[in-house]
This record gives sequence, structure tokens and C-alpha cells, in this order.
Amino acid sequence: MGEHIPAYVDALCQEIRKVAASSGRRLPVHTIFWGGGTPSLVPLEGLGQVIEAIREGFELLPGFEMTLEANPGTVTPAYLDGLHELGFNRISFGMQSARSDELRLLERQHTTFDVMDAVRWARAAGFSNLSLDLIFNLPSQTLANWQETVEAAIAIQPEHLSLYSLTIEEGTPLFHWRKKGLVSEPDPDLAADMYEWADERLERAGFTQYEISNWARTAADGELLSCRHNLQYWRDQPYFGFGAGAHAYLEDQRLANALGIKGFMHMVQERDAQYPVGPATIETWQIDQKTAMQETMMVGLRLVREGVSQSGFAERFGVRIEEVFAKEIQDLVQKGLLEIQHDRIHLTRRGRLLGNQVFMQFVGE
Repeated sequence: MGEHIPAYVDALCQEIRKVAASSGRRLPVHTIFWGGGTPSLVPLEGLGQVIEAIREGFELLPGFEMTLEANPGTVTPAYLDGLHELGFNRISFGMQSARSDELRLLERQHTTFDVMDAVRWARAAGFSNLSLDLIFNLPSQTLANWQETVEAAIAIQPEHLSLYSLTIEEGTPLFHWRKKGLVSEPDPDLAADMYEWADERLERAGFTQYEISNWARTAADGELLSCRHNLQYWRDQPYFGFGAGAHAYLEDQRLANALGIKGFMHMVQERDAQYPVGPATIETWQIDQKTAMQETMMVGLRLVREGVSQSGFAERFGVRIEEVFAKEIQDLVQKGLLEIQHDRIHLTRRGRLLGNQVFMQFVGE
């Protein structure tokens, strides 16, 4: 990939400019999130070029959030200084685990010491909003091992933590090892114990859970330091997606870009944009009102504090929520998985453990 980075950056800038120009107006942007793969491998000059293309085509709103996902083993003090100078004000490190045996299992090249160095350098560079990603329910992971990782993460004092249960994807080494019996099957009961313990421990450490997998501290001004970019997804609001394999949600359409780097670059070079369709878009799905209502329930209920606003639902769709989902809501309330407080519908604590079962009630087929 390294040799393709300059050409890829050029193509990414072209894509941004083509989509922005075809929209016919300078659309407002309040968050930018660099993720997927390891964006921290892109040199500062390349990141600067992309930011310039965004500034040319879009209106960056005051106080915008700009996040970079980074592997802790790929950053240096100079790189982090440069990121901050470019306008990045939030960084997310993929810590995953505090144990070397678990990091080897996940085929991660960094160590816990790399994480600590990366965080120290980020603080020195001026980052005051920092997130760590952790993974639980690993093969052979014990509750004590998971507790060790969570305690180590708390000690690093991030503003935000994302905790994900391991998903073993087909085609990965872990998938083949599990198929051959070389690693143990995930234990859902143990995973639930890990999740509940972490929730209680993070609450005692001053974190607030705001989404099923995410916890944040409160800033001095009282603002909860949630990932503002991801809130856009969970509130089922529009977003752009640029780059190979990127997805977008614009004008009631979901759009997907070409996945391969070379194919993406070729398409951007050869095709024009017709907003909201970009030059590298290969798939589009029109989202009708019923689908949008289902998706609003599915993603909105992930926000454990905010939930789904009944008045907001009615304002958006022109129909009351009970006219569409009365049976589903009543059933889930009776099962103790949902609760209604004033205007908002929330998952209960038990519902957070069984979130997928709740969401499927609204998505149906």
C-alpha cells in the first residue's frame, strides 16, 4: 500500500472536489473522521492535502471535531505534533488489550508500552480528547484478564473508551483456528459478565455510558465527550463517505464506494459525480420511509441515555411512533428490555445485553 499512498491521496482529493462541486452548494460539515485500515500511515503532507480539499468544497462549522484512528505503534511525537497543527483535535488509539498474549492472538504489532508512549506524545502535542478501543470475549480470555485490560486503560486516563466484543470474521486466521479447534468458542455468559463488570467499573471511574459500546468522561464545561461523528450515525443523520470502501447516507440513499484501491483510483479519474452519487460509487440503495423508520429505531436505541425521541420521530416522519411500532414496543417493555421515560424510549440494563434481539424486532425481514 505504501507506494500507492500519494496517488491514493490525489484520487481522494479529486473525489471530494467532484462530489462537492456536483452538489451545487457549500454544504456544512461539523465532524471529520479518518478511519478504516490505518490512516496514520498517510504522511502529514497527504493529510493536509485532503483537509485543504475539504475546506475548498465544504463549510467547516466552528468547533468542528476532527478525529484520526491510529495504531499506537505507527505514531511518533513529530507526527502527533503535525496532526494537531493540521487541526486534528481528537485521536483514537486501537489499544485492544493490555496483555501481550492477547495482542499476539489478534496479530497486533504494538505493545502496551507503545500505547502509553503514544498517549504521552499525544498529550504533549496538545490533544485533550483521546479515545481507546478495547476488545473483550477473546478466545481463552478470563474475566481477570479482561479486568486487567480495563484497569490499564483507566490508568491511562483517556476521555473516551470503546469496548467491543470480538467478532470472528470468516477468512481470518482466528476463524480457521476456531474451525480446527485450536481456539475456544466464545462464551456468551462470560461475555455478559465482562460487559457488566466493565460498565460498573467505568461508572465508578467517572465515565458515562452513552451508547451500547461507548463510554465518555464529562468535560470541565459539562459537555459529555461523546464521539460526535458517530452520533451522526446513531441518530440516523446524513453523512458523506470518501475513499475506497467508504459508505455514505445522503438524500435518502445509502451509497457504497469501490473497495479496491486501484479500482477506486481508476473510477475517480474516469468518472464524474452526480450528487449524491460520487465518481467511485458502485452501489446505491434508496431508503423509503418505512425502512428509515426501522433504521431510526435500530440505531437510535443504541444510544442508551438518549434513546429514541417520540416527538422527534413524529416530527421527522409525520406519524406517531405507536402507530408504527406499538406491538413491538409493548412486547419489549413487557419483557423488560425497553422502558419509556417521558418522551424517550430506552433500552433497559438487561436490554443492553440483548440489544440485537431488540433491534431485530424493528427491522423484521
